[in-house]
Amino acid sequence: MSSAEMLHVGRPISRVDGRLKVTGQAKYAAEYPAADLLHGCVVSSTIAAGRIIRLHTDRARAMPGVVEIFTHENSGKAARQDEDWRDDIAPPGHPLRPLHSDRIQFDGQPIALVIAESVEAARDAAALVRAECAIEPHCTQLEAKRSQAYVPPEKRSGIPPPSDPRGEPEQAFAQAPIKFSREYRVHAEHHNPMEMFASTCVFEPGGKLTIYDKTQGSQNVQSYVASVFGLKPANVRVINHYVGGAFGSGLRPQPQLFLAVMASLALKRSVRVALTRTQMFYLGYRPDTFHTVSLASDHQGTLLSIMHDAVAETSQYEDYQEALVNWSGLMYRCDNVKLSYQLAKLNKATPCDMRAPGAANGVTVLECAMDELAHELDIDPLELRKLNFASMDGNTGKQFTSKALDACYREGAAAFGWSGRRREPRAMRDGHELIGWGVSTGTWEAFLQTASARARLTDDCKLEVSTAASDIGPGTWTILTQIGADALGLPLEAVSARIGDSTLPASPVEGGSWTAASNGSAVQAACEAVKHTLFKRAQRMANSPLADASFEHIEVKSGGIGRKDDPRRSLSIAEVMHAADLTEIVEDGQASADPEQAKRYVSYTNSAVFAEVRVDEELGIVRVARIVCATAAGRILNPKTARSQILGGVVMGIGMALHEEAMIDHRLGKIMNHNFAEYHVPAHADVDDIEVIFVDEHDDKVSPLGVKGLGEIGIVGTAAAVANAIFHATGKRVRDFPITIDKLLAA
Repeated sequence: MSSAEMLHVGRPISRVDGRLKVTGQAKYAAEYPAADLLHGCVVSSTIAAGRIIRLHTDRARAMPGVVEIFTHENSGKAARQDEDWRDDIAPPGHPLRPLHSDRIQFDGQPIALVIAESVEAARDAAALVRAECAIEPHCTQLEAKRSQAYVPPEKRSGIPPPSDPRGEPEQAFAQAPIKFSREYRVHAEHHNPMEMFASTCVFEPGGKLTIYDKTQGSQNVQSYVASVFGLKPANVRVINHYVGGAFGSGLRPQPQLFLAVMASLALKRSVRVALTRTQMFYLGYRPDTFHTVSLASDHQGTLLSIMHDAVAETSQYEDYQEALVNWSGLMYRCDNVKLSYQLAKLNKATPCDMRAPGAANGVTVLECAMDELAHELDIDPLELRKLNFASMDGNTGKQFTSKALDACYREGAAAFGWSGRRREPRAMRDGHELIGWGVSTGTWEAFLQTASARARLTDDCKLEVSTAASDIGPGTWTILTQIGADALGLPLEAVSARIGDSTLPASPVEGGSWTAASNGSAVQAACEAVKHTLFKRAQRMANSPLADASFEHIEVKSGGIGRKDDPRRSLSIAEVMHAADLTEIVEDGQASADPEQAKRYVSYTNSAVFAEVRVDEELGIVRVARIVCATAAGRILNPKTARSQILGGVVMGIGMALHEEAMIDHRLGKIMNHNFAEYHVPAHADVDDIEVIFVDEHDDKVSPLGVKGLGEIGIVGTAAAVANAIFHATGKRVRDFPITIDKLLAA
C-alpha cells in the first residue's frame, strides 16, 4: 500500500465513538455512578420580577428521603466579587448567582434546591415548595423597550463592536437612484439539545471533587468552580467525555453546576442535579432582534450604501453581545457603510451563543434585503451578489486568506439548476402548489485559537493523542484520531484520542467552529515533536542508516522511520526506542495564531445556499422541497462528519425560517411553549432533500492544517434562502421570522 493510500485525513471515516454511542456505552453527565449519591431538583421562580418574602418548605422537608433544602438563606459561602463568577466567555455585567439573594430577575430563575436520596423523592418534594413573593413590574417585550436601547458601555471580550462608518452612507443613500429601508424581526430561538443539563459532583476524600458536567469546556468549568468556591484548581477535575449536543448552550457554566457543587461541599456527599426540559428553556437562547436594513444602488445593481441598525435583548444583569451587524460591512463591496448595534434590558435570563451567534440573525436579514433589491432592479438575485463580490474585508481593510465564494455560487447553481429559474414571482407552480427558488450567501469567521495537545507513542507503535477539547457532536474524537494516524503513518486502529477532561493539555471551549483548526493543529504539532525526538534517537544509534539524513528528508510510516528517497535506509520504531531504552516518547505541541499575519489577513468560511419551497396556494403551508448548500471551508478533514455538520446546520436554518419561536405571555413574563409538543423544531417530515457540496479551497494561512471549520456555516444563510424562495413562490414578503402560516396568509 502506498503512502497516499494510507492517508486517513480527507477520507469519510465513520465515527470512532459511534459504536459506544449507539450501544449506550458512552456515558453522559447524568449517567456516571457514584457511591452514596444524592439527587437534587431545582425549584424555579414563577414570577418575572420581585422579591421572595418567604419560602414555605415544611411540607417538602417532611417528605421521606429528603435530606436538605437549600435556599438563599442557607446556600453557604461563595465568592463575593463579580470577577470571581465570570467564566472565560462571560459578557460584561453581574453574572447570575443562584440562591444568592431574595431578588428575582426572571421567570424560571432557580430559587431553591431540594436534595433527596432518590430522584423521585427530590422531584416530589420540590413540587411542594411554595414561594410567597412581592411581585414587581416586569417587561419581556423587546418592542416595549426598543426606545430605551443603549450602546453597551463595556464590550464583550472576543466580540468586535460595529466598525466606524466609512464613506458618506447617508448622503450616498439620499442621492442613489434605487433605495429602500426595510424592518425585520427575528424572534428568539431556544437551544434544545438532546441531552439536558446535568452535573454529577463526586465528593472524594480530602474534599477533592470530580465533576461530570454537560459543558463545552471542561477547563472553563474547572476554573469557574475553583474561583466561585475558593478551591484549588488541582482539587477540581471536570470530565465531559460525551456531550449530547449543545449548540452554544454549554459554553458557559449553567446553574445546575453551581447547585450540585454547593450541595456536595455542604453535605460532604456526592450530588447530582439534572434540569428538566422546561428548565432548559430558561438557560439561554438566541436573542430576539429588530433590524433596519437600508440599501441603495445604481440602476445596474452596484451597491452605493449599506446601513444596518439592530436592537437585541439582554437580561437585567448582563450585557450579552454578538457580532450582529458586522456582516453587512464585509459581505459585499461598498464604499459607504454605517452599522449600529444596541441592547435593551428585559426581565429574562441572559441570552447565550447559539450556533453562528450574530451571523444567523444578521446575515439572514441582509440577504433578504439583497433579494428585495434584486426584485426592485429586476435582475437575477444571484447575479446581484456576484456583481458586488467583496475581495477584501471592508470593515478592517484586511485581505482574506482565501475566498472561494465564486466557486460556491457556480457549483451550487449548477447542482440546483438555477438557470431554469423564472425571474418573476408566482411564475412556477405544480398543481395547487406554488414553487419558489431562493438563494443566499453565508459567511462565518474562521478562527485559530491557542490550543495544546500531547502525543504519546509507545514501542509497540500505539499512539495516544490528548487535549482537553470537547466533542458536542461534530466528530472531534474522529478527526483527532485521523490527524494523529497520518502524522506518524499509523493505521487508524493503532491510534486513540483522549478528550473531555480538565487534566489534559489546555484547550479553549468548543465553539465558533475553531476546534478542528485549533486542537487539530495542536495534535499535529505534538506528533511532529514526537517525530523529531524519534529521529534524533535514530541518528544516535550505532551504524544508523539515518546518521547523515536531514529531518526534512525522512518519513515515519508503517511502524518505521526512514528516508523518503531510499526506503531501504530505515529503522523500525521499536528498535529505535529499545536502543534508547525507551518504552514511550511523549511530547507536547501547541497551535496559535500568528500575530504578524493577523495584522494583514482575516479568514472566513463561505457558502451559497439554494432553496426550493412549495407553498399550498390556499392553505399557506410551506414545504422545503430541496436545498443545495455549496461550502468553501478550506481543507475537509472528514467528508462524512463534515457533511453531517452542514446537514445539521441547514436543518436548524429551516427551523429558524419556519418553526422556532418562543411564545411568551408578556402579562406574566412566562414562556408558554416550553416543551417539544409546542415548541416546534423541524421533524423528519419537514426535511426533504439536502445536497452538500464542498468546493476545493486551498488556504495556507488560516491554520497549519488549512482547515476553516464547519460547525456554524451550515445555518448561516439557510433561513434567508428559504424566505427568499417563499417570496419567489408567492410574491409575498414576510420580514418577521419564523414565517408561519398566519403571517404568510396575512401578507
